Amino acid sequence: MVRKALLGQLSDLDIRLLRVFRAVVECGGMAAAELELNIGRSTISRHVKDLETRLGLTLCHRGRGGFALTAEGQAVYDATLRLVAALDGFRSDVDDLHRRLTGTLVLALFDKTVSNPASHLHDALGAFHDAAPDAAIEMHVHGINTIERGVLDNQFQVGIIPAHRPSSALDYLPLFGEHMDLYVAPGHPLFATGESDNDDEAIRRHAYAGLGYHSPNMEKSHAMRLRRQATAYDQEAVAILVRSGRYLGYLPDHYARAFVERGQMRRIDNPRFQYDVEFAAIVRHAPKPSRMVQTFLDSLVKAHPQAVMPG
Repeated sequence: MVRKALLGQLSDLDIRLLRVFRAVVECGGMAAAELELNIGRSTISRHVKDLETRLGLTLCHRGRGGFALTAEGQAVYDATLRLVAALDGFRSDVDDLHRRLTGTLVLALFDKTVSNPASHLHDALGAFHDAAPDAAIEMHVHGINTIERGVLDNQFQVGIIPAHRPSSALDYLPLFGEHMDLYVAPGHPLFATGESDNDDEAIRRHAYAGLGYHSPNMEKSHAMRLRRQATAYDQEAVAILVRSGRYLGYLPDHYARAFVERGQMRRIDNPRFQYDVEFAAIVRHAPKPSRMVQTFLDSLVKAHPQAVMPG
C-alpha cells in the first residue's frame, strides 16, 4: 500500500513555516533564532511543530540535549534551501520585467580573499550597491566543493573560488591570482634555518597540514608527496596548525605576511613546492543569469580589468 503524501498544495503559510525552520537550523536552535526572526521562542517552537504536523515528519530533537536535526529534518532543510532560492529567482525574474533590481543576491566566497591585494571584490560590491541600491546581499564563506554544489543547486547565485577542475554545468569568470607557499612556525625543526629548504626529501619527512577536499591545495600536496597528518577545512585552520610548530602547511602569501612580519611563521624557500592559483566567479551555465546577477558580474569585470566575461 502506497502511503499518501500529507502535504498537498504548498501555501504561503507553508513557505513561512519553512523559512522559520531554515532560520532555526542556521542559528543552531530556537533560542538563538529569536533575534534573527524577531519573534518569541514559544512562537518559533509552535511554528516548527506546525510544520512537523503539516509534513508528517519529526524534523528535529530539542530539549536538554540541545537542538539536533533528524535525517528527515536535514532533507527538508536542504529542500527548503532549494525552494527559497527558486522563489527568490522567480521574484528576481519578475522584477526584471519591471526593470527593477530588487531581491537578494546570494554569494559564496572561498576564505581569506580580503587580504589579497589582487582581489577587488570590495570594489565590485560597492559598484553593485550603487547600481542596485534596493537589492540585498547575503554572503557565505565555504570550501570549494560546497560552493560549487551550492551554485549548481541554486542555493548560491554566484560563487568565487580557486579554479581547479572545470565543470560543463558552470560558467567561469577569471578574476585574480594568488601565490601559495609552504610555511612553518617557531618550534618546527625547519623554522630556525633555511638550510633544508632545497632538500625535497627533508621537507617531505615532516608532518603536513592540508585541506581535506579536492582543491589546488590537495592536488599540489599529492604531486609533491607531502605526508598529510592533519586535515583542515579552511585556511585559518591550516594557519593554526602551522602555528603549533608541529606541521608545515600551504598558505596564501598575502595572508601569511602578517605572521611572517611578527616572526610567527617562516616561508619555505623552495620553488618546487610553490604554486599559483586563479580565482574565478562561477555561475550556472543555464539558465542565463538574472539581470541582478548579471549586474554583479559586470561589476566584477569592472573591478578586475583582466576579467573576461564568459561567452
